[in-house]
Amino acid sequence: MKTSRSFRAAALTAVLLGSVALPAMAETPPNMLVIANRIDDIKTFDPAESFEFAGADVSRNVYEKLVNFDPLDLEAGFEPQLAESWEISEDGTEITFTMADGHVFASGNPVTAKDAEFSLRRAVILNKTPSFILTQFGFTPENVEETIVATDDKTLVIKLDQKYAVSFVLNCLTATIGGIVDMATVMEHETDGDMGAEWLRTNTAGSGPYKVVDWKPNESVLMDLNPNFGGEKPAMERVIVQHIQESATQRLQLERGDIDIARNLSPEDIAAVKETDGLQVVDELKGRLMYWSANQKNEMLSDPKVVEALKWATDYAGMSGSFLNGQYTVHQAFLPLTFLGALEDKPFSYDIEKAKAALAESGFPDCGTIEISVRDAQERIDIAQSLQNTWTQLGCDVSLIVGTGAQTLDRYRAREHDIYLGAWGPDYPDPNTNAGTFAYNPENSDEAGATGLLAWRNAWGIPEMSEKTLAAVTENDTEARKEMYLALQKEHQTVSPFGIMFQQIEQHAMRDNVQNFISGGATTAASYWVVTK
Repeated sequence: MKTSRSFRAAALTAVLLGSVALPAMAETPPNMLVIANRIDDIKTFDPAESFEFAGADVSRNVYEKLVNFDPLDLEAGFEPQLAESWEISEDGTEITFTMADGHVFASGNPVTAKDAEFSLRRAVILNKTPSFILTQFGFTPENVEETIVATDDKTLVIKLDQKYAVSFVLNCLTATIGGIVDMATVMEHETDGDMGAEWLRTNTAGSGPYKVVDWKPNESVLMDLNPNFGGEKPAMERVIVQHIQESATQRLQLERGDIDIARNLSPEDIAAVKETDGLQVVDELKGRLMYWSANQKNEMLSDPKVVEALKWATDYAGMSGSFLNGQYTVHQAFLPLTFLGALEDKPFSYDIEKAKAALAESGFPDCGTIEISVRDAQERIDIAQSLQNTWTQLGCDVSLIVGTGAQTLDRYRAREHDIYLGAWGPDYPDPNTNAGTFAYNPENSDEAGATGLLAWRNAWGIPEMSEKTLAAVTENDTEARKEMYLALQKEHQTVSPFGIMFQQIEQHAMRDNVQNFISGGATTAASYWVVTK
């Protein structure tokens, strides 16, 4: 062992409640929702930059979008929200949105097409990590004044670089980056031409059900009702999300009634909750994939046979059948189950002899030093230790580099890792959401800075595969498109530096009076405004 688990000790010493001190009680107040979750990956609340799981949860409850999902009917797909309707030009390259009435920002300013124009232009101009979700349609900082245009307060026109399936474009607008911000408020806080980016890191300016009133990094987020929200008033007037790392601490707080929902319980604690009166467990299949990836800047890890050896030396069934039991199912393709074209083939299993044979064919038959970058979270540490144990059998010298979610992501996006162990979730319900990051990287230079692309983060230059990914985007025949994604995933399984292992089944434990908590299914984030107690 080359890592210590002492970092967990601190989590057991206190329950982090942010700015709100909750007394010991049998239950939380009826108008307050208190959630325990790991939120140490939050870097910003700015929808133009936010690209992390916990940040997406906040964004979904703070910002409205042109189109969005009903949390109580996710299968229905996107529906109008800030835009009440839209029209498509004859050539399919222009979408004209008509804005709905009655939507008001937390500041009291009405939502107009000018705000939508500003928000989408701003996301492209700032060019932060998630910007590729919009720029894939041909938007650039140089052309947004001509391609994203509010012709009046009610009308927004976006001009695409070619014809795409309309559903694909609209699904992309449901991503976090599609959140519409209050132009006047944001620009009041502009500093040095940053379009309010620094202020929006720690503040929000949306028209959604809630607004952020306090954030203590790695401790808590406090949200209160947006007094000007145009929809039905939520039953939960205050939402507190506490950062609690340890499953045992989350369970204790749940049993005591100090929290309403625990989102990170181990299989053992889930089993105990199921036997406890007054508590319930809900299973929800997520689109989140757990994977490891090898930085191709590392000479040894750029050898395909070394990567193949590591894939054969991964104990998929052992992990899913023990400490991940009931919470992750083995899955080895970049599209999660339920997505169009999802590949169910699982070509790799734990086979140390095949792993040794592959390594023997490589340029590094004795293996070498491998550092695994991993977030400080129980199940990820457990996975990393399993990899450490099995990869060591190949002769590899494996150590773990443990950090917060933000620290680990910073290292990953800077391409400074050997092996990154982490999770990836879809940004919108179209197969390109994952194909466009696992299998797309046309420009591999450091200068490209394509931090939203996982292939780029791993320095995996794939111009030919990138072309195949682009071709699938413009295919209008659904069956043909499905076959293209199946073929792309089979190739990816064989040649990529990604070891995709599992798809998540989220098990959230709750007090039995909590109703309608939806963590988002396969394609979106948590929704608090529909919760009742």
